[in-house]
Amino acid sequence: MCRNIRTLHNFEPAATHDEVYAAALQYVRKVSGSAKPSKANEEAFNRAVAEIAHITGHLLEDLVTTAPPKDREVEAAKARARSAERFA
Repeated sequence: MCRNIRTLHNFEPAATHDEVYAAALQYVRKVSGSAKPSKANEEAFNRAVAEIAHITGHLLEDLVTTAPPKDREVEAAKARARSAERFA
């Protein structure tokens, strides 16, 4: 599950709310050991995802770097090349 969590810091354009939410969802799924919570745990699960996404947004806003922002297209091309080499 965690392999779906991507680095969100220092990209141009900046990470979207949907990307932050998806990372939070993957984190909660991994920690809870459940991809889909039971009805009894659904509220706690959804609250955790929302809170983690909120805090992650603050973290991304507060982080500073002197490195130039990475280009999403270039990084995606590198990832595809690594995947093709790995699974060829």
